[in-house]
Amino acid sequence: MDKLNFLTAGIPLRAGNYADGFAVLEEMGLDGLELEFVRGVRISEKSREAVSGSGKVITAHAPFYVNLNAREEEKVEASVQRIIETAETANELGGYSITFHAAYYLDMDKDVVFKQVEAQTRIITETLKKSDNKIWIRPETTGKGTQWGDLDEIVRLSKEFETVLPCVDFSHLHARYNGISNTYDEFCAIFEKIGNELGQIALDNFHAHIAGIEYGPKGEKKHLNLEESDFNYKELLNAFKAFNIKGAVVCESPNIEDDAKLLKDYYLSLY
Repeated sequence: MDKLNFLTAGIPLRAGNYADGFAVLEEMGLDGLELEFVRGVRISEKSREAVSGSGKVITAHAPFYVNLNAREEEKVEASVQRIIETAETANELGGYSITFHAAYYLDMDKDVVFKQVEAQTRIITETLKKSDNKIWIRPETTGKGTQWGDLDEIVRLSKEFETVLPCVDFSHLHARYNGISNTYDEFCAIFEKIGNELGQIALDNFHAHIAGIEYGPKGEKKHLNLEESDFNYKELLNAFKAFNIKGAVVCESPNIEDDAKLLKDYYLSLY
């Protein structure tokens, strides 16, 4: 990546299909989209052609039915397969990166859960390596205390694998801790931690999610439009600029393309 790119989480709301969606992105000056494989890794041949020929930045979100720490072995195996299928499909379509919500703690010791996630991530990365698939694999920071995936855990996991880096959902971090992680200094501390522990490559190949968010003592409740929330996106973008972050910022607000443009326009105003 040679710059910071602004993407929508899925097809823009103004469009009904990928071909029209890319036309909307082009008209609005946005840089790409994240494929949302919500219930399964399925995409029609017509849509595949539109995505692969778009010339836009493409990321992908694995299905939400993923838990690498499930109690049932068949659910763990199915979760691994869904992540692999997401990586394979995204790579075939020229994708940059994939992300997923990795696991739930299920009232287990956090170190035990980490080792389970690590073991399954090893299976995923080794399977992809056999087909020379080097797409970035990104466990995402999560928005509830019941979900595996605080920043420390994801940075720790990323140290173990060549093709694994974080997907930092800044809104999730804000909600996970009931309102912190929302100042310029806190955002800078996140970039400093990632840069210090994972190296410049992680800052030059970033994958972030941003949205407005409603939260409570137990964490995330739902996404909101940016201007309807207390999320301090302007200070976050100032931190992106200060650290010269490159990569993909995916907007997950309900009004995906309008807030993606809001983010990009403000970011460009900082130059």
